[in-house]
Amino acid sequence: MARNPLADALGLDHDELTKLVATLRERAETVATAESLTGGLVVAALTSVPGSSAVVRGGVVVYATPLKAQLAGVDPAALAEHGPVHPLIAEQLADGARVACGSTWGIGLTGVAGPDPQDGTEPGVVHLAVSGAGHTIVRTIGIDGNRHQVRSGAVRAAFDLLNARFEEPAGG
Repeated sequence: MARNPLADALGLDHDELTKLVATLRERAETVATAESLTGGLVVAALTSVPGSSAVVRGGVVVYATPLKAQLAGVDPAALAEHGPVHPLIAEQLADGARVACGSTWGIGLTGVAGPDPQDGTEPGVVHLAVSGAGHTIVRTIGIDGNRHQVRSGAVRAAFDLLNARFEEPAGG
């Protein structure tokens, strides 16, 4: 199989990425993203796979805090109370992406890539969520390394979380 330069740059297994897209196709499911920390890398990785247009509905990059509410449907009160780097924000990003794009699954990511802390949160803290109709899974993980390693690790973690959802009934 041909190499995927983006997958290689992110440390993703090309075959696993292709399998993820194929699984979505087989299940007749779609995915959308709302990304802060990763700046669009999740949707870019998905769309690097031929045939991904059948499953990727879209994505928004909401790097600026106000855009999380304006474009991804995050509750402004939650942003005011918790700040942009919080598990609840990842959950609302995922659900907002799913609803706004009319997809089966939504993926939301927020965190601190570094090198400096943000609002008291240390670099390497990542909050990610996968939303399906009626149920959202949220994870907080720590990733050691430089800015690139944190961001690419967050992409891998998002795909791992989505893959874990495939063990559940379709759409749930």
